Amino acid sequence: MQTEEILSAGIDIGTSTTQLVFSRMLLQNTGGFGKIPQIKVISKEVIYRSQVYFTPLLSREEIDGKWVDRIIKKEYRKAGMKPADLSTGAVIITGETSRKKNAEDVVEAIADVAGDFVMATAGADLESVLAGKGAGAAELSRKTEKIVANLDIGGGTTNICLFENGNVLDTACFDIGGRLVKVADGKITYVAPKIRWLSEQIGLEIAEGQNVEVKKLKVLTDAMAEILAEAVGLKDADVFIEKMKTNHAITCQKKPELITFSGGVASCFEEIGELFRYGDIGVLLAQSIRENPIFQKGNVCKAKETMRATVIGAGNYSMNISGSTIEYTEDTFPLKNIPIVKIALEQPEDIADLDEKLHRAMQIYQESRGEGRQIAIAMKGLKCPSFAQIQEIAEKLTEQYDRECEPDNVLIIVLEEDIGKALGQALHHRIKNRRKIICIDGIYCESGDFVDLGEPIVSGKVIPVIVKTLIFNG
Repeated sequence: MQTEEILSAGIDIGTSTTQLVFSRMLLQNTGGFGKIPQIKVISKEVIYRSQVYFTPLLSREEIDGKWVDRIIKKEYRKAGMKPADLSTGAVIITGETSRKKNAEDVVEAIADVAGDFVMATAGADLESVLAGKGAGAAELSRKTEKIVANLDIGGGTTNICLFENGNVLDTACFDIGGRLVKVADGKITYVAPKIRWLSEQIGLEIAEGQNVEVKKLKVLTDAMAEILAEAVGLKDADVFIEKMKTNHAITCQKKPELITFSGGVASCFEEIGELFRYGDIGVLLAQSIRENPIFQKGNVCKAKETMRATVIGAGNYSMNISGSTIEYTEDTFPLKNIPIVKIALEQPEDIADLDEKLHRAMQIYQESRGEGRQIAIAMKGLKCPSFAQIQEIAEKLTEQYDRECEPDNVLIIVLEEDIGKALGQALHHRIKNRRKIICIDGIYCESGDFVDLGEPIVSGKVIPVIVKTLIFNG
């Protein structure tokens, strides 16, 4: 069977560290001779891992974009990689770094350096999923047929993802991490606001300028470990959970049967020696988690990756590929951070008011986001539509889109069902050359998501796609 090799980049700019990986993916047409192409990713291999850098900051509020630029250029040279060599990839700004005031500007600047590939800037949900997949938790849940929770503990946040049979059950994120208290020369130099609050609640006074007291800080990290045990569902939650969450807690009722840990703090589990060698409480927090009696009973398994879980997730697991029966206008890609507007189309009777549904959805979008911006329209689609149904869908979409959208906006349709080619050709017939179109299938997304579309690959048969639940943590 015909195979094609593509190269992918993963770049993670986290609270504590910045790193890159390059991966090789093999895609194969499994459809067979004379059949509709079925392109699948059959293997993924990390071929280069950068050194781990401390994330460069200009201040507590700003990333040093020039230093990030230098890091990326340096590692590309060391790997013998050029931006033009890459078909896909993801830049992930994670943890507290995603809240820096210039985070979005840095991502735009990185796009010019890293290459014109698909790019994701992670919110807490996406980061949780990528870290869990990069750590091997998704694969472990598939192999063991057990529910696996991965806790990715970094400098500023802990991202949690529950997997069952390789699929995501739920995600959560908490403001618990190794660099939320910083120390230097025997003094506390920084205490994050939520950690100040937590310290007060448990009867501790921890403030900048104090001398470092290991026993006092260990009481704090023990409390942080206890909150994580509650957050993952191993213990009933107390009043601290609500205050310490970044976005939301776990809401599914299923409990993890196996636990894995990844992230910089997890990489300190086996370390001994100077407690504050990284200038923070990361090693102390690792000790508290390792010694916590609830986690000791929780069937903890060693993660496949710890420090590099998120960046490997970004490089290897962020990308989906569209179905093979698609239609698009050349010279349109890549497109990045396109907001999704989803409308109901699952049954034949849904066609009748399709134009009105699109109008209502667009009104809601424009009220919150403003007019004129490029969007993508998502629909489930009919499983086996007739020729007449395809024509009617195309007619309603074309007419309404022309009414609602600017002439230079691309008509982007994202479908779940395998009808992208048929609908795309019907749209082309109506639009002629007055507007570009992209009609892809095999992709699930929801209103409020964002989508990135990369350059077509495998001789133009498929498009690399990243669906993002949240771009920046506001």
